[in-house]
Amino acid sequence: MSAPVLTARDPIRSQHPGRRHYGTHLFLIAMSVLWLVPLLWTVFTSLRPKSAIDEHGYWSLKGSFGFENFSTAWRQAGLQTYFINSLIITVPSVLLTIVLASMMAFAVSRFRWRFNITLLIMFTAGNLLPPQVLAAPLYAMFKHTPLPYSVSDSGSLLNTYYGVIAVDVAFQVGFCTFVLSNYMKALPEDLTEAALVDGAGVWRQYRAIILPLCRPALAALGTLEVIWIYNDFFWPLLFIQSGDRLPITTGVKNLQGDFLSNYNLIAAGATITVIPTLVVYLLLQRQFIAGLTLGASKG
Repeated sequence: MSAPVLTARDPIRSQHPGRRHYGTHLFLIAMSVLWLVPLLWTVFTSLRPKSAIDEHGYWSLKGSFGFENFSTAWRQAGLQTYFINSLIITVPSVLLTIVLASMMAFAVSRFRWRFNITLLIMFTAGNLLPPQVLAAPLYAMFKHTPLPYSVSDSGSLLNTYYGVIAVDVAFQVGFCTFVLSNYMKALPEDLTEAALVDGAGVWRQYRAIILPLCRPALAALGTLEVIWIYNDFFWPLLFIQSGDRLPITTGVKNLQGDFLSNYNLIAAGATITVIPTLVVYLLLQRQFIAGLTLGASKG
């Protein structure tokens, strides 16, 4: 009678029969609740009229529910104008950031030259500076940067979309360069070497070979950049003085009264501002997850 043959997995299974990752599951559940409770309570507050809170209290579940706060917040704050302003700022900023970062990442990852690592470190180190440290110097620089009045009614970079776009690109291109350069370094060098032998120039290698292979990483970074730049509150508030040019994140503050605040309207306005980022994430969800999980497993 022959002895039973043990596979490589049998010893592990015998040592940990029916192993369950209860600790990991509890941690993930706790973190999910921690993130979801404020969002769900904001939506809940936006569905309640102010009279229900005045009568039953802020933490009460009693009272009527409806969507009147959303229509009121849309009209009272003029959110349509602010949505357009956010679109004007976000779309060029994201496109410029991705294009410039991909070019820089291609240069530092696929070519060997004297200062490529130093330049990559400088790009990465720039992200470590808090924005508030550079607020005063940037404000003074923009104030003293002359522009023709046909381009800027202030005669400078202040109170223009150009200044906000330039700052967003400058602060985000370092992070994107770091991520894309690491991803491009993982691509086989034989691809560009073969293209070089076939007569492909640097631009064609970048456009026809490297960029298509980086599509998951570009989609993941594009999703993150849309969320970060769209949600930016500090730079538009600093550089734009005209109320009709503010993006949606700063426009919601128009719902804040001087002496009395209707938190139901503010919650409704905040909920409306979240919708575009949710739509972008849902549309790019597969590419976003694929870009984040690249390199997580081998084989």
